[in-house]
Amino acid sequence: MTMFYDAVILPFLEFAFMQRALAGAVMLSLSAGPVGVFLTLRRMSLTGDAMAHAILPGAATGFLLYGLEIVPMTIGGLVAGIVVALGAGAVARLTVQKEDASMAAFYLISLSLGVLMVSLRGSSVDLMHVLFGTVLALNNDALILIAMVCVLTLGVLAVFWRALVAECMDPLFLRSVSRLGSPVHFIFLGLVVTNLVAGFQALGTLLAVGLMILPAAAARFWTQRVSIMCLVAIGIGIVSSAVGLLLSYHASLPSGPAIILAAGSLYFASILASPRGLLLSRIPRSAHRAA
Repeated sequence: MTMFYDAVILPFLEFAFMQRALAGAVMLSLSAGPVGVFLTLRRMSLTGDAMAHAILPGAATGFLLYGLEIVPMTIGGLVAGIVVALGAGAVARLTVQKEDASMAAFYLISLSLGVLMVSLRGSSVDLMHVLFGTVLALNNDALILIAMVCVLTLGVLAVFWRALVAECMDPLFLRSVSRLGSPVHFIFLGLVVTNLVAGFQALGTLLAVGLMILPAAAARFWTQRVSIMCLVAIGIGIVSSAVGLLLSYHASLPSGPAIILAAGSLYFASILASPRGLLLSRIPRSAHRAA
């Protein structure tokens, strides 16, 4: 029991930077987990990845003008994410190109442009900070931003829950019976962008989408109900964050990648051991055939 306390509990009690990192990661899990569930249900997981890269030029612009300041980089990231989302959507609607191809083109351009912009002024350390984040160095401003995004996301999900679920299941039906079809789609994209910007403060642009998608993808193996799926995704995100931070603390690993790898481990465990995974889902069939 003493060993467990020293290894798991004490680091979070003894060090303020671990407490801030855990608080930020928990709030990100609360907001990004449900958003990731809706992304996976809409088969838009790669769109989330593209949007994570799309915010980089805006964040880089804020960095070039003001350095590593949270507010300018956040505003820049939001603007860039919205511009890329609208631009890719416009190309898909006005030309023969599909939305996935236009989104891929926009995100590749955005990623390259953002890396180039950071490299013009910053050092390799600054570039690593922007790309991979510094969850162990979260300050009060970053925590306030993440908390605001968390409250906003949960509030919007509560108000538009039925419409969001309906659009996932049958978007054409929703548009035929309600005027909320198109507005809900853009509101949801706004939630994706804001959560990616919040995750960017902790995990950087390249890993922010990981805490959004991996817990949601794992949760799909445990239940078919959307509400329960969101709760499971939140739980997996919180556990992954705690485990990743502890691995980072004890093994001197980069904190952001450690969190995402912990989430990835739970994803693979869900593939194998969940009720809808590879092993348990085949037991009734095998038993039935044997009978």
